[in-house]
Amino acid sequence: MTDLTPRQLKILKTIIEEHIQTGEAVGSETLDKKHNLGVSPATIRNEMVQLTKAGYLAQPHTSAGRAPTPVALKLYIKTLMSEKQLSVADEVAVKEKVWDYRHELDKLLSQTTRELARKTNSLAIATTDKGDLYHAGYAHLLDLPEFFDIDVTKTVFGLIEDFSSIHQIFERALGEDSVHILLGEEMGMQILTPCGMVFSNFDSPSLRGSIGILGPSRLDYPWVVPTVRYFGSLINDVLKTW
Repeated sequence: MTDLTPRQLKILKTIIEEHIQTGEAVGSETLDKKHNLGVSPATIRNEMVQLTKAGYLAQPHTSAGRAPTPVALKLYIKTLMSEKQLSVADEVAVKEKVWDYRHELDKLLSQTTRELARKTNSLAIATTDKGDLYHAGYAHLLDLPEFFDIDVTKTVFGLIEDFSSIHQIFERALGEDSVHILLGEEMGMQILTPCGMVFSNFDSPSLRGSIGILGPSRLDYPWVVPTVRYFGSLINDVLKTW
């Protein structure tokens, strides 16, 4: 539970969704002009100050606006966002792309990872407990301002060539949730502060592993979370046929 008021939650949700869309820190003027929040600009500014003091917003060095913190993003994912479920047509299309490979593990996971990258415009990664590592879609990262920092991008590209590093990151998520989310330093490296991961585990008597995406911390969670969940469940369905 949160101690925020309904108005603060509404303002925080709007800031997060604006930030996800633009990648920019959000100012009170933007909120007032673009979104009908039903309160005065002065009230918006005051509430943003309170949200900053409470640890939900932070002020980047280069901007007068505010950006959501990992605490705010976790709150948004857990209680504020509305998931955008894949359509039945989307699910059928994905299943058709991978079903032909259901008896060939290497091709199955390679194709599934490529499809996940394509559906989310992100870097998709899969690992198995047999030490296999698959990745696709890294070029998507190069369009995003978070990855204009060459040190961040080099770190990510190094990770996706190293099974043990990726496996250790996947292992950092605890609990029985169908989808796991790691933000910034939760991945174990300070340089990954601008990044986020969303992944799902698959588990059968013959094979265990994880599949998910890595991108900026401002991932389109309403779309990404149900999409990753579907891909994880699809692999589980295939493994049941073995």
